[in-house]
Amino acid sequence: MERLWAPWRVTYIRNPGKGCFFCRGIRAKDPGKVLIIEKSVKAFTIMNRYPYNNGHLMITPIRHIGSLEQLNEDEILDINRLLIRAIKALKLAMSPQGFNIGINQGSLAGAGVIDHVHVHLVPRWQGDTNFMPVLADTKVVSEALLETYEKIKDGLKHLDNLESERDSKS
Repeated sequence: MERLWAPWRVTYIRNPGKGCFFCRGIRAKDPGKVLIIEKSVKAFTIMNRYPYNNGHLMITPIRHIGSLEQLNEDEILDINRLLIRAIKALKLAMSPQGFNIGINQGSLAGAGVIDHVHVHLVPRWQGDTNFMPVLADTKVVSEALLETYEKIKDGLKHLDNLESERDSKS
């Protein structure tokens, strides 16, 4: 079996922090410092600090809740709106060839955070690392988190401009 080395993840493994990092993140005074990409009324998009791939985002409700079935309709709608916007922004910013979109609910299902449900959005390119299965003959695409953060934020700005132009024409 080939091994994928991701030494930056050891920081989280050794010290995941106290309490919920999603809740700490949404309370942060500086959204950029905690890598929040976008916030709506009921949900927000945040970069994964220990990504499976460049541009790995997580979309989560603001409310601390552990499972999908506990979400209310407004939270479901906001999460899905942000998910679609994140996909569009990643396409503009990074030109991925596909996406893995998934939810690991419960520790047996592989959830690293079991008490704050979130959607993983992982951009994919030909020849990159595989998202879930055992990896073979793969490599990690390297880019600094803050560089990726800025690309995605620029993608959102570009998306907003495109949508504004479209709305003004109709």
